[in-house]
Amino acid sequence: MAKMVFMGTPQFAATILEDLVTTDYELVAVVTQPDKAVGRKRKLTPSPVKEVALKHDIPVLQPAKLSGSPELEQLCALKPDFIVTAAYGQFLPTKLLDSAQIAAINVHGSLLPKYRGGAPVQYAIMNGEQETGVTIMYMVKQMDAGDMLAKRVIPITATDDTASIFAKMSQVGIELLHEVLPQLVQGTISGQAQDEAQATFAPIIKADQEPLTLALTAQEVDWKVRALRPNPGTYFKAFNGKRTKIWDVTPLSEKTTLAPGEVVAVGKHQLKIAAAAGTVYQVNRLQPAGKAQMDITAYLNGMGQGIKEGQKLITDEQ
Repeated sequence: MAKMVFMGTPQFAATILEDLVTTDYELVAVVTQPDKAVGRKRKLTPSPVKEVALKHDIPVLQPAKLSGSPELEQLCALKPDFIVTAAYGQFLPTKLLDSAQIAAINVHGSLLPKYRGGAPVQYAIMNGEQETGVTIMYMVKQMDAGDMLAKRVIPITATDDTASIFAKMSQVGIELLHEVLPQLVQGTISGQAQDEAQATFAPIIKADQEPLTLALTAQEVDWKVRALRPNPGTYFKAFNGKRTKIWDVTPLSEKTTLAPGEVVAVGKHQLKIAAAAGTVYQVNRLQPAGKAQMDITAYLNGMGQGIKEGQKLITDEQ
């Protein structure tokens, strides 16, 4: 039975780990990020990967920094046959990669060499890509640059967001691992080098990227809302005077001569807003500061009462 160390943090990785538990590989350790303080009460919360590992009595290591840590020495001493990572969140030292007796591989959420980095799904949706996918590759010291072992395409639909794409990716990742791992054991698979000229990057989303602006077209507003849903979410700095998160919109085919941020149409169950280049979108779900998420009908019957056609509803100023 081949020994495996699994390294990952979010639900995407946890779903893959849950499957690996059912296979013939011996999971000798799981490595994940330290517990995080969550919510207003700052309650320490384990990662989804840690929860799966504890449920199955797999030893868990959580170094804040893997390089130079006692945990690194523990992992190297295990001499695992495989190291499998999926959205772990830290670079792996060469010493650890070299400790893998068969291979150290990564399940990455993009069609490499496009979208290397920590937010490949978010950038794929935000850039209006029609497809994404999963790539399994050998791990090297350079970020997401190892030779590719397998790749599979996943279409991005008009309703997909980051959560739904990651759910699809975890299932595809499982399928590819079932194909690749036995071939690595048997020595019947070889990697394909990535084309460095085609490489693009997807760094972690920063706070200053979250706001929506009046410079975006209706389609771009939709892409960004879905890219940053469910976390961290995106918002207008001033929507009817308040910072407001936008959770769901529909870009429309109609055009308008109104300026971006002005109300094109309003009714009991409908709010249409002008965007850049004469485009229009409909707001379906939002969340004013300090309030719960609500659909547009609830908003218009409450805080949104009095909104009128032609009104400048949104500005970029706080």
